[in-house]
Amino acid sequence: MSPEEAASFLAGERTVICATLGRDGFPHLMPLWYVMRGEELWAWTFAKSQKVRNLERDPRATLQVQSGSEYQELRGVMLKTDVTIHRETERVAEFGVELFQRYRAGGQGEIGDDVRAMVLAQAPKRVALQFRERERATWDHRKLAAGVY
Repeated sequence: MSPEEAASFLAGERTVICATLGRDGFPHLMPLWYVMRGEELWAWTFAKSQKVRNLERDPRATLQVQSGSEYQELRGVMLKTDVTIHRETERVAEFGVELFQRYRAGGQGEIGDDVRAMVLAQAPKRVALQFRERERATWDHRKLAAGVY
């Protein structure tokens, strides 16, 4: 995919698989909702989650967003990243509102007061994860049939 195609793909998909390294050296894979902030992918999770513990030891993660069910439809983006864990409650809450606006309001408006209250109540137990890209790989098998590759 071109950089523009990858950006459009990431903006349109809903779930990223986040791989961190566990204490035993095995990859720990977990799904996350995310928001693209410019060229950076951001997510939030519980501060006491295993992925956060793994990132405290080793602040690197590999992310994968993919779609398609038939081979000729497969496409995706894999990002090798450095991760910053943001713990400031106000910043986490601000990001949480942004995240739920994307998923609950379809990015087309405001979330309701009930969702905002839920986000604010959860923010002290959560962290925001900022993924800074080091390297990427992309694929789009739809181009195979067209002879683009």
